[in-house]
Amino acid sequence: MADFERAGMSFRKPHELHGRRFGRNLGLGVVLAGSVALIFGLTIAKVSDDSFVVPTQVEGGY
Repeated sequence: MADFERAGMSFRKPHELHGRRFGRNLGLGVVLAGSVALIFGLTIAKVSDDSFVVPTQVEGGY
């Protein structure tokens, strides 16, 4: 047995489950990033519109 194996530093081949999990996580991350980008883009489009006015608080209202 080599020295690195006795020290517990041997690397095993990753299980195929890790590859599938990484693929799912990557896909979910892309969907999440796309959703955030879409909401951000819609917000910028609404705010940059000339007719956008920040609402003021009405007296006596909440």
